Amino acid sequence: MKKILVLGAGLSSAYLIKYLLQHASKEKWEVIVGDAKLALAKDKVGKSKFGSAISIDITQEKERRNWISKADIVVSLLPPSLHVLAAKDCLHFKKNLVTASYLSEEMKGMHEAAIEANILFLNEIGLDPGIDHLSAMKLIHEIQDAGGVIKSFESYCGGLVAPAFDDNPWQYKFTWNPRNVVLAGQATACYKQDGLLKFIPPNRIFKQVKNVKISSKEKFESYANRDSLSYIEPYGIGSAQTVLRGTLRRKGFCEAWNYLIKLGLTDDSFILPNSENLSYRDLITAFLDQNDSDTETALSNFLGIKKSSSVFKKLIWLGILETKKIGVSQASPAQALQKLLQEKWKLQSNELDQIVMVHKISYTQHKNTFQLQSNLVVTGENQKYTAMAKTVGLPMAIACKLILKNEIQAKGVQIPITKEFYEPILKELKNYSIDFKEKLSK
Repeated sequence: MKKILVLGAGLSSAYLIKYLLQHASKEKWEVIVGDAKLALAKDKVGKSKFGSAISIDITQEKERRNWISKADIVVSLLPPSLHVLAAKDCLHFKKNLVTASYLSEEMKGMHEAAIEANILFLNEIGLDPGIDHLSAMKLIHEIQDAGGVIKSFESYCGGLVAPAFDDNPWQYKFTWNPRNVVLAGQATACYKQDGLLKFIPPNRIFKQVKNVKISSKEKFESYANRDSLSYIEPYGIGSAQTVLRGTLRRKGFCEAWNYLIKLGLTDDSFILPNSENLSYRDLITAFLDQNDSDTETALSNFLGIKKSSSVFKKLIWLGILETKKIGVSQASPAQALQKLLQEKWKLQSNELDQIVMVHKISYTQHKNTFQLQSNLVVTGENQKYTAMAKTVGLPMAIACKLILKNEIQAKGVQIPITKEFYEPILKELKNYSIDFKEKLSK
């Protein structure tokens, strides 16, 4: 019986673990789920006789190596900075490793050693990155194999609240790591537009947005992701004059978010003195450049927007001028904001999330120019089996199965951009209603 060690039992793990346990009987697997919080691991394993839950502190070498040494494959859903701890042990014990995180430079540096050990370290096999790679490479290869030349490639993805539960002024609720949302856009974005190199510094990320249309009813806006240029070479699209990757939000979100940035509320670089006893109103007053007994007027003047405007009402709705205490010690402004948003943007127990992904490709073929748009919309099932957990976890789980069955032969440090990965994984994802709809036009 082969052993699968899953490190991390957080929000994104539910569907992954469910899939592994459902296939465990047929495939003869034992699934071991480890987390620092044993209750989380137990909840994901449930009553399955093919799974077990363990408490594990990944930073403790002896404990970590003990479990990794017993596994046939390790699935890491740990914070990205901790993957390397598991990776080094996987190298030592010659164990395959699967993660959904972006490929780090440190992980890249293990490529030759992983080849020598005859193992695979598969990274970026979640949603974004992950399903975006699989679906994009399928389209790109199909176009190129038919003699087409890619002229433009744009890819967008967003974790959103399902439309039926879109009931707040921001049209947004947390469906994944809140801290990542709060700290988004704090690095310069770089991309290619009409053959020219383009940069968007952090102070313009949420100003310089692009409209993205899914259908006549579904319209979004997108802000640019950090580095779109790094995908040109691995995707084999050097012919493209435009290459852009972005994050989707409902229209109006980015403008309002930019005012939170202007206020300084997304700053994570310093600690607020006595933050636990500071009220949100006190915090905003401290950031304003003028004293005014009417804080609403001072805020309106500082931001240069009318109190009657929809964007100002969005800000007030968040509660940034309430006298409620922040209640978090040693908090940065970003952490104080996160605490507030987690209350206001909480996905309630009866509410569902939604994933939206879009690829837009322009290409020439036999002297004709074509526009191809490929859309994916996935709605969650419930609070546990969310669309986010489904689209992050299923590609990882399917990849694990293929690796354990020796149906993937790749070795070394890889991301899933070849036919060996995308053909079987996309095929099986269709069985779970993760299926792109394509529209081609001239």
